[in-house]
Amino acid sequence: MIKQFKNNSLILSVAVLMTFMGCNQENKTEEKAMESDVLLKQWTGPYGGIPAFDQMKVEDVKSAMIRGMELNVKEIEAIADNKEAPTFENTIVEMERSGEALDRGFTYYGIFSSNMSSPEFREVQRELAPMFSEFRSKITQNEKLFKRVKALYDSSQVHPHDDDQQRVLELVYKSFEMNGAELDSIKKKRYAAINKELSGLYTKFSNNVLHDEENYITYLSKDQLGGLAEGFVKSAAKIATDKGQEGKYAITNTRSSMDPFLTYSTERDIRKIVWTNYYSRGDNGDEYDNKELISEILKLRRERVELLGYKNYAEWRLQDRMAKTPENAMGLMEAVWPAAIARVAEEVEDMQAVADKNGDQIKIEPWDYRFYAEKVRQAKYDLDSDEVKQYLQLDKLTDAMHYVAGRLFNYNFTPVPEGSVPVFQEDVKVWEVTDKDTGENIGLWYLDPYARQGKRSGAWANTYRSHTTFDGDKNVLASNNSNFIKPAPGEALLVSWDDATTFFHEFGHALHFFSSNVKYPTLNGGVRDYTEFQSQLLERWLSTDEVIDEFLVHNETGQPMPKELVAKIKKASTFNQGFSTTEYLASALMDMKFHLADPENIDVDKFERETLAELNMPEELPMRHRTPHFGHVFSGEGYATAYYGYMWADVLTADAAEAFSEAPDGFYDKEVAEKLVKYLFAPRNSIDPADAYRMFRGRDAKIEALMRDRGFPVATE
Repeated sequence: MIKQFKNNSLILSVAVLMTFMGCNQENKTEEKAMESDVLLKQWTGPYGGIPAFDQMKVEDVKSAMIRGMELNVKEIEAIADNKEAPTFENTIVEMERSGEALDRGFTYYGIFSSNMSSPEFREVQRELAPMFSEFRSKITQNEKLFKRVKALYDSSQVHPHDDDQQRVLELVYKSFEMNGAELDSIKKKRYAAINKELSGLYTKFSNNVLHDEENYITYLSKDQLGGLAEGFVKSAAKIATDKGQEGKYAITNTRSSMDPFLTYSTERDIRKIVWTNYYSRGDNGDEYDNKELISEILKLRRERVELLGYKNYAEWRLQDRMAKTPENAMGLMEAVWPAAIARVAEEVEDMQAVADKNGDQIKIEPWDYRFYAEKVRQAKYDLDSDEVKQYLQLDKLTDAMHYVAGRLFNYNFTPVPEGSVPVFQEDVKVWEVTDKDTGENIGLWYLDPYARQGKRSGAWANTYRSHTTFDGDKNVLASNNSNFIKPAPGEALLVSWDDATTFFHEFGHALHFFSSNVKYPTLNGGVRDYTEFQSQLLERWLSTDEVIDEFLVHNETGQPMPKELVAKIKKASTFNQGFSTTEYLASALMDMKFHLADPENIDVDKFERETLAELNMPEELPMRHRTPHFGHVFSGEGYATAYYGYMWADVLTADAAEAFSEAPDGFYDKEVAEKLVKYLFAPRNSIDPADAYRMFRGRDAKIEALMRDRGFPVATE
């Protein structure tokens, strides 16, 4: 998941967001005025300047963000009030150049929001949310500014600019148009009011989920540890001790804790409690319940796009995505859904047979799925996930990712000496990224691997500074963020194959940032149903022989993974695809159906239950993200009606992976790798994604590759 923060409640595209808030340069007078604002001042020091993470304080956030917005509005008003006729240089370039101070402020704000949240910050966040909305409206509804942009856009339809300039201009114009720039004054006022109200709802939604993650903890006694691995038990003991529960074992309400517990614990009653806590986040009938918020969000989103003349939110949102229409997105999901739920039925039958054979006298329930799936995996493939984990050490996986980046992108990753670069938390590590041949600095890579109080769940990638060349080369500062349970002192951090895959996935986003070769900040944006493709593709290198042979070594003996175990892993590669595909697709379909439905008087709980019933959702598993905690969709708008994008991107992924598997040197084929970087990573959003993929593959991607990849039946003509 990409986490380019710039405020969760934002409705602007990433491209325009970076235009107004990102990666640019200010005049000297304003720089002097900002010296007292720690969170806004220029980054100094090595590596092109680095964030002062060691100086960030919650008490500085509100004043800094208000000051940053004031400065940015002044910059935008100066562009709009320019008496000279609009040109690309005096309008678009100046917009690209504006907002550097605010962008720096949002870097710190994003860290506080995602990595280091606290009750004090959440209060600041609540106060700032409507201010951010008003700030964005001052830009999107600046009539003089839009008049200049539109004049340039209209002229370019007759006399186009060069490719980069034309792409920037079209992206900027489209975002203004999509966000109400051509509305009359009355509708503009209502549009801005809706955005302001939504910004508060998004913040409240996100904080409600975080509350339930932090406050629903299951404590175990020593006699309730059956089936759990030693490393997991030691971590659970330390977490409990840190929370004042010495002698107990804590299962936190996050996926990284829940998932292994449900997979291995023999305590079925406690599995049900842990499962219920996790899937009930935001749905506990208390002051932190999100269902009414969702209802309000859906109504406001529909009202807002109706002001623009669209029938529903999905129609408005998808017009600038690869899918283009809700019908195209639904068509892909509906093509895969029947095969996915059919596979679930087979998986449940296999699990029930194991339970019956063991004399367990149960019917498979959602809190049993992972547990018995693991039993089936062992029976069918003689593959024990815990045995595989012994070869998946986080530090070795980090080395493996750096190795892949070296082979494909020609990058070196060198650890930065501890203390030489400020970090916001002691567990964060930093590497310098350089070109292997020239030694040129590409940027810095920050890794924040562990779960902790105040850190949101999941895994994501982030940029603190993006590459551009229009004002001199800027290097990249990027991060990967995970929620692994921190091991006890002296213990290796062992992860599951799925977690290792996610680790590679998020690193794919970081490589997408580092490989950027664009001129203007706007071109560092992305198309949501395309930007997951690059990261999903990088997952494939985890299972390459080169990575397995060199980096997947036993945590105690140091011996490489046995060939027999490797063969079992590859043989079982499509195992449990019914579960993983169905839990994901259910969330993606629900996202789309919520936004296509009439939101008036919608009962969120009833709609979820009835829609899943219409889809014949298997009762033995839940959606990956139940609606009341579906932060991708309801804590902001980045993935709203766009969660399908992971599958859209997976079609591209499966098809591109076949290009590598067909190459003479497989996944390390130099010629295909060069095309990968040139057409799929470096251009970012400077080329239309569909065109970029055709340049790489010579044709469009085919859904048949996805079906083969997941072991589903492929339709024949």
